[in-house]
Amino acid sequence: MQTILILTANPKDTSRLRLGQEVRDIEEGLHRAENRDQFVVKSMFAVRPRDIQRAMLDINPSIVHFSGHGTGDEGLVFEDETGSTKLVDGEALAGLFELFAETVECVVLNGCYSEVQAEAIAQHINYVIGMKQAIGDKAAIEFAVGFYDALGAGRTVEFAHKLGCAAIRLAGIPEQLTPVLKNKPNIEKTVSIEEQPPVTNKPAPEELNDSDREILTELLIRSGRAEYSARKALCIRIGIEANQLGFLRQSTDADFAVQLIDYLHSTDDQQALGKICKELEVVFKRGKYAADLESIKSKLNWK
Repeated sequence: MQTILILTANPKDTSRLRLGQEVRDIEEGLHRAENRDQFVVKSMFAVRPRDIQRAMLDINPSIVHFSGHGTGDEGLVFEDETGSTKLVDGEALAGLFELFAETVECVVLNGCYSEVQAEAIAQHINYVIGMKQAIGDKAAIEFAVGFYDALGAGRTVEFAHKLGCAAIRLAGIPEQLTPVLKNKPNIEKTVSIEEQPPVTNKPAPEELNDSDREILTELLIRSGRAEYSARKALCIRIGIEANQLGFLRQSTDADFAVQLIDYLHSTDDQQALGKICKELEVVFKRGKYAADLESIKSKLNWK
């Protein structure tokens, strides 16, 4: 279970932001996500500096999301006791997150000119996203929704950042290069939020045998999903980076299908194999291969 802590601040002496809509859209996206049971969202509005440290202690989040104003080197904009602007600089934020580095995996600073704070925090946190220039209300919301939609679908933080940027561009807003992802120096690829398996009572998946892989290969060819024009789209749908596959441009459908199934088997990518089964069910759900696909899905614990 991953807890997302959303902190928002819009002091009375700053321009109005649609922070409520951003929070609502994030929550709605995660609620409909495939992996919705893996996320809990906690939101805090009109946040003061002391509220941050208390929330970190009480909520123990793995993702911290800030929505509001940023001023570059001077810091992010929070509120004081009167509801007016209170700036917190990057070094202060970095010092706080250093204390929680064992539990916080990702920080998103969805405010203007927050790249400088992202740089400071990334010295201690694996993934930090900041904005390298001003970002409009609409673009900020589109990025946030795309980012958390991707996480809710089980994608990596890197992929989620790219999808958030793509969402900005799809909305017709020329700000897709504003969100930037910073990584902790010498980041250790241990157990990160995108790699942690969901806690379930399901039995461990079984390894597919030679016959299972032969069936998937044959059906992949027959379905047309292994045709050259369809390969990249297939890779996107099953959640792998097509450009990383050296065999993507294999001349025949059979060569591509064989090497794709062998690759997913060798990397133990149960999720991608399950998604291939779902792809093939669309074509063969009423044919003689339906029972074979059901058996393979059962081995993969895939419904």
